[in-house]
Amino acid sequence: MDNPAKTFSESPEDPFSVHGAASVVLDDDASVVGWSARAETLLGHRAEDVLGRQAPELLVHPADMGLVLDVTAACLREDGWFGVVPVLHRDGRRVEVGCRVRAVAREDERREWYVVAAPATEVVQWETDRWVLDGLFRRSPIGLAVFAPDLTFLRVNRAITKFSGVPAEKHQGLRTADFLFGPDAEAVDDQLRRVLATGRSSIFSEQPCRLRRDPQRELYVEVSAFRMEDTYGHVLGVTQTVEDVTERHRARRRLALLSEAGARIGTTLDVGRTARELAEVAVPGLADSASVDLLEAVPQGEEPAQDAFPAVCRAAVQSALPDTERIMYPVGRTIRIPPGSTQARSLAEGRPVFESDMDRALAWLDEDPARARAAREVGAHSLMVVPLVARGLVLGLISLWRTRGREPFEADDLTLAEEFAARAALSIDNARRYTQQHQAALTLQHSLLPGNVPWHPAAEVAHRYLPANTATGVGGDWFDVIPLSGLRIALVVGDVVGRGLHAAATMGRLRTAMHTLAHLDPTPDEVLSHLDDLVDRLASEQLETDENAPPVVGATCLYAVYDPVSRRCSLARAGHPPPVVVTPEGRGSLVNIPAGPPLGLGGLPFETAEIELAEGSTLALYTDGLLCTRCRDVDDSIAMLCGALTAPSGSLEETCGAVEDTLLKGRRATEAADDVALLVARTRVLAPEQVATWDLPPDATAAGQARSFVESKLAEWGLEEAAFVTELIVSELVTNAYRYAGGPITLRLIRDSHLICEVSDASSTSPHLRRARTTDEGGRGLFLVAQLSERWGTRYTREGKTIWTEQPLPLQGDF
Repeated sequence: MDNPAKTFSESPEDPFSVHGAASVVLDDDASVVGWSARAETLLGHRAEDVLGRQAPELLVHPADMGLVLDVTAACLREDGWFGVVPVLHRDGRRVEVGCRVRAVAREDERREWYVVAAPATEVVQWETDRWVLDGLFRRSPIGLAVFAPDLTFLRVNRAITKFSGVPAEKHQGLRTADFLFGPDAEAVDDQLRRVLATGRSSIFSEQPCRLRRDPQRELYVEVSAFRMEDTYGHVLGVTQTVEDVTERHRARRRLALLSEAGARIGTTLDVGRTARELAEVAVPGLADSASVDLLEAVPQGEEPAQDAFPAVCRAAVQSALPDTERIMYPVGRTIRIPPGSTQARSLAEGRPVFESDMDRALAWLDEDPARARAAREVGAHSLMVVPLVARGLVLGLISLWRTRGREPFEADDLTLAEEFAARAALSIDNARRYTQQHQAALTLQHSLLPGNVPWHPAAEVAHRYLPANTATGVGGDWFDVIPLSGLRIALVVGDVVGRGLHAAATMGRLRTAMHTLAHLDPTPDEVLSHLDDLVDRLASEQLETDENAPPVVGATCLYAVYDPVSRRCSLARAGHPPPVVVTPEGRGSLVNIPAGPPLGLGGLPFETAEIELAEGSTLALYTDGLLCTRCRDVDDSIAMLCGALTAPSGSLEETCGAVEDTLLKGRRATEAADDVALLVARTRVLAPEQVATWDLPPDATAAGQARSFVESKLAEWGLEEAAFVTELIVSELVTNAYRYAGGPITLRLIRDSHLICEVSDASSTSPHLRRARTTDEGGRGLFLVAQLSERWGTRYTREGKTIWTEQPLPLQGDF
């Protein structure tokens, strides 16, 4: 980089300097009485040729005589003149020269005129430089300060006085620290010292500039500096230019805040999170404190009522001030907007409002004088309230405050706040609409899932259902506990592939179908086969009715039936993770049953496996969301699950809690990508004295023997009052088995809260209930059974079928 000081020293010197200018002396008659060597060089005339001669005749062209007369008249009026005139060279050329004419008084009261002349080009350049320098110090809008090597002011221009507030002539000898606060003054001096030490100019350095005379004013300047040197390279000092770039800095800061707002506001479909993001962007970049208040219906996803003075819910608070809780209402507080307040005006008019009157601004806190007093103590002086409006709907407002130490809000701040509010309002409305739809989907999902699982004699049951995060939508996981005949219980866990309302609706249909199939009492593999056909039909129906709907691509399911009398558990699964069994001694392991294909794929058949469970065994069914396969290996998750299930616990609820803590510890709702369903059952076994079983011969005496057995057993149980009805039911069922089934007949009575009668035979023929005509001699048996029992039905086994009935019994105490 060129040295600025040397460049300046090489600029043209004063053309009227003694050693460089031509000198001519004229008497009152315009005769030449003095002629210098430089004059001879400039105009070509020797001194002996011009002395004593009239200057106009010798040096002026006749065409320029009028100009010379005007110059002469001006000299006489002003005793001098400066300007450019054409002069004749000795060779006849006209040469334009710059002249400075001054009157010189002689002792004899005569006057002579001293003329200093130089080529016009040199004079014009010199005059330009002189007036540029004069303009820099008198008229330039950019500040100019000249410092001595010790960094004291030598000279400043008028623009600097606008910063300092001190006249230019009073700056000499002062320092930057006399006008700026310490850190800002140090930054300026450090820059000047570097320039003085290195000679390298500093260009366009932007820095804050807090003035001692106006410390609350935000001021940013752009400074450049260069070192001054004389012709010999001696350091004379440093010159600094200073330009006020506060508005440019603010504009750049606003653009940065706007860019930040675009990146940070609306990152989720959560109303509260979006409100917090808005407040966090606004503070401290735009305001010292900010609060976001939403109409009460908005966080719930409902359509907000457009009342004149509505109640709002504080959704977010952000402040750079200490003790914010003393001034601002906390998040979650419901606030009734008072009439006449700035917030009420903004909501009513649907436009932003500036407020500098603190009495009106703090009317919001009329019911809390302590908070209003605390706001005044921190110097709150400027309020801006901007409504959150999206799609023509007012959702709430943001209140922005500035306090002592910052300038009041201005129009550009309002424009920025409106942009923030517009972006946030649209995101909040999207989140509100999503919340509305998500709540509807959750309501649908929860309505399709079982509520509290009732007590059942076959097993103690506990469950957990943990939904995924809101962004992924509702899932199709489900569980169920279905009471079956003979005090058996069905345990079901399933997972529909996909998410959203379609997955939830498909789950509901599968669960309904499962209930229907379970009460028909087929084997577990047959249940899954029927569900597989149903999923195929659902997929076809959906494709026909709505091509744009997400396809039903399948589901997984695990179906288990436990019998507390035989302690046998039958299981089948369709692409679902296998259950875990924990023995009463505390050993946990996976149940080895065939996997089977997921529902809806078809192809391979399903298989039923049977295991025997000791009393007090724990059976755990779950969906794959529990294994959290994105976080760890499946085998590790299974090991952790077995460990949690075998840990000592007082109840199944505690066991479920232990499983949740072990496998899902640290999983936040926002991170959960899949639903989790967990069903845990601890088996019970019916006492032998609660069950009675008899094998009957397939002949006409079977009904009589059955009645005799029943009468004796009911007397033993103290149920003589139920004997007549029970004997009648058993007689009809055994007679039908003898007449239509053939083969061995088995009668079983089970005593619990109900009296259960079961008659089994080797036939698979299904009995039908019909209404007999008055002339029919038979056909009334099943009708009579249906009338005498609370429930009845048929279930099929691989060996035949069982017809069962249930009769309510009075409470008999513990069995």
